[in-house]
Amino acid sequence: MGSERLEQDGISFRDLNGNGRLDPYEDPRLPVEERVDDLLAQMTLEEKVGLMFHAVTGVEPHMGAQTPAQIAERHITTFNVYTLPDPRAAAEWHNDLQRQAEATRLGIPVTLASDPRHSYTDNPATSMAAGHFSQWPEPIGLGAIADPELVEEFADVARQEYLAVGIRLALHPQVDLATEPRWARIQGTFGEDAELAGRLGAAYIRGFQGAELGPESVACMSKHFPGGGPQKDGEDPHFNFGKEQVYPGGNQEYHLRPFDDVFAAGSAQMMPYYGKPEGTDWEEVGFGYNKGVVTGLLRECYGFDGVVCTDWGLVTDTQLPWGEVIYAKCWGMEDASTEERVFKIVEAGCDQLGGESCTDVLLGLVRAGRISEERIDVSARRILRDKFRLGLFDDPFVDPDEAERIVGSETFRAAGERGQRRSLVLIENRGILPLQGRPKLYVERVDPARAAEYGELVDRPEDADVAVLRLETPWDPREGFLESIFRAGRLDFPEEELERIRGVLRAVPTVVDIFLDRPAVIPEIAAECAALIGSFGASDGAVLDLAFGRVQPTGKLPFELPSSMDAVRAQLPDVPHESEAPLYPYGHGLASF
Repeated sequence: MGSERLEQDGISFRDLNGNGRLDPYEDPRLPVEERVDDLLAQMTLEEKVGLMFHAVTGVEPHMGAQTPAQIAERHITTFNVYTLPDPRAAAEWHNDLQRQAEATRLGIPVTLASDPRHSYTDNPATSMAAGHFSQWPEPIGLGAIADPELVEEFADVARQEYLAVGIRLALHPQVDLATEPRWARIQGTFGEDAELAGRLGAAYIRGFQGAELGPESVACMSKHFPGGGPQKDGEDPHFNFGKEQVYPGGNQEYHLRPFDDVFAAGSAQMMPYYGKPEGTDWEEVGFGYNKGVVTGLLRECYGFDGVVCTDWGLVTDTQLPWGEVIYAKCWGMEDASTEERVFKIVEAGCDQLGGESCTDVLLGLVRAGRISEERIDVSARRILRDKFRLGLFDDPFVDPDEAERIVGSETFRAAGERGQRRSLVLIENRGILPLQGRPKLYVERVDPARAAEYGELVDRPEDADVAVLRLETPWDPREGFLESIFRAGRLDFPEEELERIRGVLRAVPTVVDIFLDRPAVIPEIAAECAALIGSFGASDGAVLDLAFGRVQPTGKLPFELPSSMDAVRAQLPDVPHESEAPLYPYGHGLASF
């Protein structure tokens, strides 16, 4: 189909038929529901079913090789994009994707989605490092700032950068609660306090979507309903060994509280998590399969009528290019067939299957009479409605020149740098900060060129006036591609590494900064350092600026720092602020030097 533009009553729109006449669904002057009705009536079963799959794509050949066939033959029009090139190339690639979609029978545009991509964490299963985009603290750092206005500012910047390259659906915010300190996904949350998570989640949605969904919006898919986080032993349900979600404190309601604010802010879409609830009234199957949760709780109790998309890969295994297999996260449905899994997800009330492209399986279920076409229409209507509200049918293309100008602009990068500095928590200061003059500095895990702007570098701690160490919360290394990129397990340093660090602390007054993607267990370090800073995704310059008093400390801990691993193992995973005798409590942070 062509992309001719017609002018009627001063309004531009696409004539997808290329014949000078408009179908009602092509006319932007009509109400969205009328346009949806008209288009849905023209769609084949195959085209409707294609809408219900949220596949994966990428610019790299091995990621995007199947995309043209998925669009043309499977009628899939929603894609989650992973790594992107420079802004111009990303915009041009997006436009090519839309041209492929425009060439189909009805010209249904692609909705391009993305996990978070504005901070430091680089985990292809959960988030991408900022790269060409402006770089901000992790969401847990936004929790340390605890300012809804700053969160809305961040989300508005991210919205503009997403729009510039054609991303119209954010697979976030993550309003799960960090009540289990070993959980690998804490850096994507706002912390362990439900009230704060709700307020910040709502601000996040306002920044991305605006007052209502429209052509300048990026839709939000909030996650993970009904609240991830209380995982057994802190393991993550990406894996069979972490599939259980447990509530020994009877605290299910607490994990639902942030969603009240998310719904009030108008989150367009919702994602259930992988976890399988145990010891509750809910069926013991993963939440994406769980009718009592998706239909009973989300649809009927909360009245949510937006798109519900499963988390990625509930149905089929994924073969990686080098031969490794990522197995389906089909908890409670491990022995079921592919057909039974798809049936269970649709019956549960989900509209889209995340990370899947097995359209033939769903088609087979409809043709066999197990799922009605009317049920398919319900989901297709929700998905089309968001495409229309986002203005994708009227003009899905982006301007590569604007992408170059907007993405990672000096103004946006400066805002991200300010956010990083505001997120830093001054946990301990024994009279050493702010550092004065140009001291002799011994540094570890700090860019020497950057550190040289603040002092004279030396090679040995004993030759320094002060040391600056940047550490990371420990984790247990694991084998396997996916397992190796999730930082889970222990929170305390192995004895050998701890003694090495303590050797520096004893040799010279030391400022320790620790990246708190999870709550570290560091009683010995806290006792022996001269100053302790908690960071949540911050540049060397941001940390050094705080150490030298160029910015004031403002951040507060968004979770407790436990006193021991025994205390971690003893606490209830679904209850906040529950660690026995924490080293530092929730909300701790010095407000001055």
